[in-house]
Amino acid sequence: MPSELGAFLRSRRDRLTPAQAGVTPFPGPRRVPGLRKEELAVLVGLSADHYSRVEQGRQRTLPDDVVDALARALRLDEVEHAHLRDLAAPARRRGGGWEAPQRPDPGLLRLMTALAHVPTLLLGRRGEVLATGPLLTPVLGVDLRPGDSFVRWLFLDPDARARIVNWADFASAAVGSLRYEVGRHPRDRRLQALVDELRAADPDVARWWDDRGVADRTSVVKLVDHPTAGRLEFGIEAVSVPHDPEQRLVVYTVEPDSPTERALWLRLVSTRERYSPT
Repeated sequence: MPSELGAFLRSRRDRLTPAQAGVTPFPGPRRVPGLRKEELAVLVGLSADHYSRVEQGRQRTLPDDVVDALARALRLDEVEHAHLRDLAAPARRRGGGWEAPQRPDPGLLRLMTALAHVPTLLLGRRGEVLATGPLLTPVLGVDLRPGDSFVRWLFLDPDARARIVNWADFASAAVGSLRYEVGRHPRDRRLQALVDELRAADPDVARWWDDRGVADRTSVVKLVDHPTAGRLEFGIEAVSVPHDPEQRLVVYTVEPDSPTERALWLRLVSTRERYSPT
């Protein structure tokens, strides 16, 4: 049975033609959409039998030089390369599960206070909410509390699809981030259970998961259909700190003097008036 390593390699091999890889196609009828195993083996400098053992799950670890050669041959981007390295790492190099309780990083909380003029969200392991800024609830229309799962809301709450105009773009990137985290933390049972739950509940998640794409929570444009403010446009950026990379501060950035910025300013004034001390 193919391992996660073998399945990922097969998915990347299928998307790359011999012409794109810069290799002369081997003769004979082709039964695969992309590179043959033998063609990739030649590019990497392995025997066909050796590479077959990897894809079939009979060799589940690879040295770094082979990982790097595979990444070059398969034209992997930086995130895919890192994911391949995680999948190919020996068990002694893999981290264990995330079991210790998380508390919001004080520095990131101070940064959230300084960014109160835009929506912010502090996420921890498995997409769990650690803290939210005052504008997140009015923008998304959901009151996310510490301990709630942002990804469960994104995929299981119908209001999320209705509120986020480009939901598919945003959600597919979230699935790619989940796969990237599973590669980094293969022993995290709670993370795997979350993935299984979402795949069973949402066919879109299952389809994107089976595509085996990966992402590292890269910048994504998010369009929100607000019931009173109309169409809002945000650039989603994630910030982490070196001493705790498992916490991500998600910032909804806006263009200066844009309709979105003006709508947020009016909402912020209203929020401050509503909660100001009497």
